[in-house]
Amino acid sequence: MKRILLLISIVALGLNVAAQGESNAQLNTADVLMQKEGKLTIGGYGQIDYNQPLNSDVRSNGKLDVHRLVMMFGYKFNERTQFITELEFEHVKEVYVEQAFLDYKFNEYIHFRGGLLLIPMGIINQYHEPTTFNGVERPIIDGYISPTTWREIGAGFAGNVKEASLKYQLYVVNGFNGYADNSAKLNGKKGFRSGRQKGAESFMSSPNLTARIDYYGIKGLTLGLSGYVGKSQSDLYNGIDKDDDMAKAKADSSSVGLSMIGLDARYRLGGLALRGQYYYSSISNADEYNAFTGKDLGDSMTGFYIEAAYNILHSIETTKSELIPFIRYQAFNTHASVGKGMVKNEAYKNHEIAFGLGWKMSKGAMLKADMQFLKAKNADDYKKTLNLGVAVWF
Repeated sequence: MKRILLLISIVALGLNVAAQGESNAQLNTADVLMQKEGKLTIGGYGQIDYNQPLNSDVRSNGKLDVHRLVMMFGYKFNERTQFITELEFEHVKEVYVEQAFLDYKFNEYIHFRGGLLLIPMGIINQYHEPTTFNGVERPIIDGYISPTTWREIGAGFAGNVKEASLKYQLYVVNGFNGYADNSAKLNGKKGFRSGRQKGAESFMSSPNLTARIDYYGIKGLTLGLSGYVGKSQSDLYNGIDKDDDMAKAKADSSSVGLSMIGLDARYRLGGLALRGQYYYSSISNADEYNAFTGKDLGDSMTGFYIEAAYNILHSIETTKSELIPFIRYQAFNTHASVGKGMVKNEAYKNHEIAFGLGWKMSKGAMLKADMQFLKAKNADDYKKTLNLGVAVWF
């Protein structure tokens, strides 16, 4: 309850000080490309990181990584029909397709989309370009509970009802891979992260549904509500005889039900930027899944963060640069509740304090530095990390 109240406080602050105003709906790379003129448009973003663990008793090498380099292409067949794709190179050696969807515009209110789609949960999964968030690394809760970058193959509708200041998305997609090739993919430590199918020879044993609504009718404030419901996928359903009850029961034990809700708020006033996010995920059939697979998946997961940042160069009219100190507190628990006979693993309950500074030399070019202090409930001390990064978006 305290976590929900923290998020509500951010929302209330925006409501008290902001007045009705123009649209402030945030745009990601796909949105920007879709609004550009011309048949072929090109964009992209990149992130180069240095992560240095700090420990007074142990010396550790730092890690330097071209974390991701993404090229994005859009092609307009005509005024109504577009194709958007995003090609990602991670850690120099891994290649992924992060988005690849066809968009058909019936009108401003209704677009049909089909292909590899970003699941519209939370803030970061939609707006993950590195110059759009503070800190070198993305928030941890967007790694395990709503595991960015979470994308699956599906189809549905999106649109913008400007009169009501509402943007919406509604898709039917394939779900997490919970069990395939005699291997379980979901567990308490990593949450849902290892279950992302990413459009790579994905399979579907049951369809899932995801939706999001953004309200942006108050100047400077955006409120988001997102949801996801369905079942994890299992290859044990493939080829089952309709009369084979034992095979069906085995397949049922290899799949879990998932209901996830996300609440988020972003607010800007002058140089001040506030944001907050909360996730709650309920998992059904976890006891049977754990008994069958030997995993330790919990019955529910929760996570939240609150963040404040301020551009100290905001009042200087002669510069377009931004110098942004920030502070963020987040907490997550992938064993928020567990089934009968299972003991909560205190290593899965974490909180983190992060603070740092970003220098945005231009809208799409940024240098970042921050400190992270992460502590599990059963740990004696904080895990401290210095992060430095280069971020670009064009």
